[in-house]
Amino acid sequence: MTEPEPLEFVGTNEVRFQNRTLLYFSGCDYFRLARDPRLAAAAKKSLAAFGLNVAASRITTGNHQIYARLEKELATFFDAESALIFPNGYLAPLAAASALAGEFSHALIDESAHAALFDAARMLACPVKKFRHRDAADLKKTLSKCGGNVRPLLLTDGVFSQDGAVAPLRDYLKILPRAVKILVDDAYGAGILGATGKGTLEFENVSRRRVIQCATLSKAFGSYGGVVLSSWALRKKIIARSRAFAGTTPLPPPLAGAALAAVKILAAEPARRKRLFQNVAFVRQQLRAAGWDIAETPGAIVRLPVLPAARERELKKRLLAAGIYPPYLRYGNMAHGTFRFIISSEHTSTHLEKLCAVVVGFKKDFPKL
Repeated sequence: MTEPEPLEFVGTNEVRFQNRTLLYFSGCDYFRLARDPRLAAAAKKSLAAFGLNVAASRITTGNHQIYARLEKELATFFDAESALIFPNGYLAPLAAASALAGEFSHALIDESAHAALFDAARMLACPVKKFRHRDAADLKKTLSKCGGNVRPLLLTDGVFSQDGAVAPLRDYLKILPRAVKILVDDAYGAGILGATGKGTLEFENVSRRRVIQCATLSKAFGSYGGVVLSSWALRKKIIARSRAFAGTTPLPPPLAGAALAAVKILAAEPARRKRLFQNVAFVRQQLRAAGWDIAETPGAIVRLPVLPAARERELKKRLLAAGIYPPYLRYGNMAHGTFRFIISSEHTSTHLEKLCAVVVGFKKDFPKL
């Protein structure tokens, strides 16, 4: 993989790329809080009050008061018993898994899970078994091959980044033994899904009793950091056992301050979520009407089908000509790249219409795609 060219964010929905200002339909700053002046002001206030860095692990001298405040707000927002924050979202499932090492006979993981979950599964010190993507029947088959007295931990994304599809958590919980838990990486669902933005658990209407929810603060919340939302017992276990917690310097206080502001904004402004999904619905409707096969998924992601290489180049060219940064995605173990448009609550009707005009016009010129 070649390193992509750098982008400069210059507006709410624009980037500078190759000396041009282009509309942006990438990234996962769904509500554009990363560029909200209230978050910047909160970060500056925390910087002035607490400095840039605590420069120590939380188990020594780095356990700053602002972390407890943020964890309290996050636990309240997600209606969780406890919250424990980390320097980034990738670390959160690793920390939870390292604290649970030795407690499970098998790790069962969705074959399309995020890399963080595959790394977390390895830390459980047990055999790792993959099951087909979002396939409850294949999960049941995989579980049956694990033998008697099985004590598995299931690992899955909440919302999958490829297309915005959601893990069928209710179906999984019906299949799994009652004592079994699910570790959910909800990076793409936390803050947007569910009636109040609590994420995939709220969307799927499942209890937290059997689910460990991990999330990032860098997407819907527009700040930075990761969080494990769990029971108090697991929180204490992570603090006591996890080297990922003990061996890292925590979130810089300015970012914690910004995250605090973001949690309060999302709790107070539910209209942002409504606007986000109205925008998503508009784009999907326009593209489907033109003949595109667009999946109906809960996430704020609109993915085009895989195109031949020559057509990929042509669509990139047309998007650039229209002043739109081409959101072409291919990384990790993806066999084929695809165009993935991530919609924001702050995209205007003019922005959305411009995007649709390009993609609809492309389909008219190449109707057999």
